[in-house]
Order: sequence, then structure tokens, then C-alpha cells
Amino acid sequence: MPLYRLAGPLPILDGPIVLAAFDGWVDAGSAATTALTAIAHGGTRVADFDPDELFDYRSRRPTLEIRDGRLSSLAWPEVTLTHVRHGGRDLLVLTGAEPDDRWHRFGADVFELLGLLDVRSWVSLGAIPAAVPHTRPVPILGTEARPGLLKGGVAPGPTGILRVPSAALSWLEMAAGEAGMAAVGYFAQIPHYVSGPYAIAAVELLRAVERHLDIELPRGDPADAARALRVRLDAAAAADETTHTYVERLESMVDESRLPEGDDLITEIERFLRDRNPGEA
Repeated sequence: MPLYRLAGPLPILDGPIVLAAFDGWVDAGSAATTALTAIAHGGTRVADFDPDELFDYRSRRPTLEIRDGRLSSLAWPEVTLTHVRHGGRDLLVLTGAEPDDRWHRFGADVFELLGLLDVRSWVSLGAIPAAVPHTRPVPILGTEARPGLLKGGVAPGPTGILRVPSAALSWLEMAAGEAGMAAVGYFAQIPHYVSGPYAIAAVELLRAVERHLDIELPRGDPADAARALRVRLDAAAAADETTHTYVERLESMVDESRLPEGDDLITEIERFLRDRNPGEA
């Protein structure tokens, strides 16, 4: 039996494109999943995947709601595939919680289902912390299965060889490319000093998808949240001299067209933490 469960008859689609993101790893500030939530709003669920087979409930516990002392409901982690049309394009949004287990079986079933829907293009969305300021446009790094697939002026990167723990999303993107799909990824770099949801990057990821597909997408809640967040961050930086000075340093690096990577990133983060906690070695 496959891990997916169809919500009804498979839709007949015209050149569908998959947009994929999972929470947690490579979704800093929930930017990618927030962007896909906005895109999928009003869509029709095609399938979901068996959570009992994919999640370790001790590490990713369902959320319990208690109302007036009564155990009311449980919200279980899930992965869903939703169909929505924007700009005359059929989009399939694959999103939810990153699976804990059975990545190989999950991937095999994902591509079995996508094959039934005649999907030939894959777009990953993600976000990673970086030494970048919130006062400048969000940098976007790209990945591509073969040269020339990225659009909108996004370059593949980072340059050189980088070895990091993989996300399920990245493994699926690799598998999509190996299966012959036009597979790409757009990854926003968000300020490492910001905690919580970062809607500013969600909006920039929406713009990246728009440029890639040459369509307009709804912004809705992420755009409103991004404006409010920028005001709060500006106020917080202005109120703390150490943070203000640090943001100015990052601005100088970006304005000189030298985004910090690798050792620069580590050095900047260590300096920031040392300046905020001068008594700690």
C-alpha cells in the first residue's frame, strides 16, 4: 500500500509544476512554508501522506488543545499535496512537516503520485540563517539540476563545495532532477539575529516563484506581516546600540557586494555574541 491517500479522483492537469517545502530544517523563520501556505490557499487537496508511517510522535508531538479543562482536540503533523491554479498555471503544493522516517519510501511514493499527474517540473523553497541585515533586500541562493534552469537573476550557490546535513526536501529535489524533471530550488537568506517567523523572506520567496513561473501570486497575510515585522525590527535595532552597530556592519558588507559566507559568517556571529555578552569568553 502506498503512503499517500487520495482525497478523490486525480485531477486532469496541464503541465503541472510542483512547489515543495517542509518545516524545520532549511525553513528558517518558517519563510518557505509560509509562502506555500499563501499559494495553496483556496486550493483542493489531492492527497495526504500517512503520518503514522512518517513521524516520530515523541520528537514531533501532536498539539493538544484543552478547553476549560476538557481535552478538546489534537492537531497531528501532516504532509499534503494541494492543487491550485494561478495565472493560468496548474500548481501542486507539497508541504507540511518534514518526515522523520522512511525517506526512501516516502520519495518513491511522492514520485509515483507525481508521475500519475504527469509532473515534469519541481521547485523547492527554503530559507537559511545568514549574516545579512534585515534592512537590505533578502538574498536568494539557487540550486538547479542542470545549468540554465534558474530564473529571475538568481545564481546557483554557494560557490565551491559545502557539506551539510541534508533535508528531506533537498533529497527529493535531487531525485526529481535524476528523474529528468526540471528541478530547481530557491533559498532565502535571513538574518541570523532574528527569531520567530520571518515574513519578509516569505514575500521574497513568493517573488522568486513569480519570476520563475512568470505569473502573479497572492501575497495576503505574508505581505501584511512583513510590513509589521520590518517596523518592529527597525525599532529593536534602534533601541540597542550593539545591535544597531552590528546591523550597520552587515549593511557595509552587503553594500560592498560581499555577502559573508563560511568563515566570515562564523566570525560575524561570534563577534555579535561576544559584543552582546562581554563577560563571556
